[in-house]
Amino acid sequence: MGGMGRASGSFMNSVRRDPSVKQAALTPGVARRIVSFAAPFRGRIIAFLVLVVIDAVLVVATPLLLKRIIDDGVIPGDKRVVVTSALLVALIAVFDAALGLAERFLSSSIGEGLIYVLRVKVFGHVQQMPIAFFTRTQTGSLVTRLNSDVIGAQQAFTSTLSSIVSNVVTLVVVLIAMLTLSWQITLVALIMLPLFVVPAQLLGRRLAKISREAMTLNADMGQTMTERFNVAGALLVKIFGQLPREEQVFAEKASRVRDIGIRSAMYGRLLFTALVLVAALATALVYGAGGILVIDGTMEVGALVAMAALLGRLYGPLTALSNVQVDVMTALVSFDRVFEVLDLEPLVRDRDDAVELPAGASSVQFDHVAFRYPRASEVSLASLESVAVLDQSEPQPVLRDVSFAVEPGQVVALVGPSGAGKSTITHLASRLYDVGGGAVRIGGLDVRDVTLESLHRTVGVVSQDAHMFHDTIRGNLLLARPDASDSDLVAACRDAQIWPLVASLPEGLDTVVGDRGYRLSGGEKQRLALARLLLKAPSIVVLDEATAHLDSESEVAVQRALATALEGRTAIVIAHRLSTIRDADQILVVDDGAIVERGTHVSLLAAGGLYADLYRTQFAQQDSPEPVLVAHPEPLPEPR
Repeated sequence: MGGMGRASGSFMNSVRRDPSVKQAALTPGVARRIVSFAAPFRGRIIAFLVLVVIDAVLVVATPLLLKRIIDDGVIPGDKRVVVTSALLVALIAVFDAALGLAERFLSSSIGEGLIYVLRVKVFGHVQQMPIAFFTRTQTGSLVTRLNSDVIGAQQAFTSTLSSIVSNVVTLVVVLIAMLTLSWQITLVALIMLPLFVVPAQLLGRRLAKISREAMTLNADMGQTMTERFNVAGALLVKIFGQLPREEQVFAEKASRVRDIGIRSAMYGRLLFTALVLVAALATALVYGAGGILVIDGTMEVGALVAMAALLGRLYGPLTALSNVQVDVMTALVSFDRVFEVLDLEPLVRDRDDAVELPAGASSVQFDHVAFRYPRASEVSLASLESVAVLDQSEPQPVLRDVSFAVEPGQVVALVGPSGAGKSTITHLASRLYDVGGGAVRIGGLDVRDVTLESLHRTVGVVSQDAHMFHDTIRGNLLLARPDASDSDLVAACRDAQIWPLVASLPEGLDTVVGDRGYRLSGGEKQRLALARLLLKAPSIVVLDEATAHLDSESEVAVQRALATALEGRTAIVIAHRLSTIRDADQILVVDDGAIVERGTHVSLLAAGGLYADLYRTQFAQQDSPEPVLVAHPEPLPEPR
């Protein structure tokens, strides 16, 4: 049944929440949106609330039956009344236990269902965000929206809603029962209410502040562990040999977490002790005043026992309801923070009348393209960047009047100084961003008029940093084509010059590559990325050349894989190697966001312009004959 124990548990949870949430400014219409999210669970919510009301009403049943046992059974000596009343108490206990199980089922069904809906919706929405969103956003803050905030939001329909309904019904029923038994003792009990509420408010605010500080310290400690426990962070610490210092820094953070944990525990215990003490004093007062009334003959003994039992069911709901605003606002703010992410519109999305890009479309055209990266307010939220206000500066133009065409099967190389806009051109070709002016066309169609799914089937991208998920080789390859068979995976690995390595591994395709693929060498990761590209089989390849930072042996293997990947395909390549430039059908020289020269390697050298300068500073040293090496697969290094 309800009672002081259940109510105090709900109350202790509420006082640990931040009372400053009551001043939070909510987005208009948030309540209406919450109701719309709850619509699929309407039937279960109603059933849940009915059970909560029944459970709350049962709060008074046992005390009243105890009164009957004493006044109508024990004192008159009526055994039948004693036995039947005792059986009723037992049946009510069994019924209440079953009721509790049903409540828990409905509560978890509603809560977990709502968590599922919110998480899937937020995850899917975030996946549509432009790359600029992820470059600005703190990953931890974003993950918190899918965890803590989503859980906080679902509590609006489980613990918060049930607590309010249960406490209100319990309070009304208990007060009616107490007034019926003795209005005098009920009045005394209400007069003592401030002794419950005042300690709860004072110590509750302090406990909430400590809990908030503890969350911050735990997050700081967790961030330290996250950074040091990934491969790159662990390697950095080992390279610079600061293990003792790292341990000391972590020990200091852990000690602060320990100290505030002790403080939180003591304040929580102090609050609980205060409430229990006041409850004991109130019980003593009830028995004292009620005992006098019994002696005077104005009250029955059973009624006194019932009053004492009901008293424990009065203060819990009253004190919990005194913090109801904190509970409600906490749930509303959690919903609001989830809606904040959902309301951030993706800059790149399918138009309502988007069409499928025809299979095999392979021509690329940039038609007077202009572009600037989006403002912070267009792609991010201050709360996800952990800043008070987003950067308000206006981004500078990155591309200006860029025009060129790539015919089917041609290879176009982009060269130019760092920051000239080469990567931006490749981003626009795969529609990671939309142009600010002009148009990018593939197969004669504006990329903004075709579906993103068909565009991504047509355009394949490989960057210098070939990212791998912490998954098996098979899992990483299947990202490109989930329905691929083992024979398809083997063929792609053969063409990418990586199959001998994969076949030599004990687990083969089921070998886990580790965090970010760190169990693979740079050349192995690049070849696996090319296998993924070949499995996808796009008609257009965008390549931030994959051999820029490889050793000679790995470079030869990757170059062979590249030759297969580019065969018969249209390619836009950011060139870092002379071999790529020589093989290109056209070279575009990019500087300060514009194409300043175009032609072949020979014609551009003869022109003596920027390309000739870049050749002398970046490519001339590669002009010597390159050794032909046979790539021998290396075994995966064991994780350290």
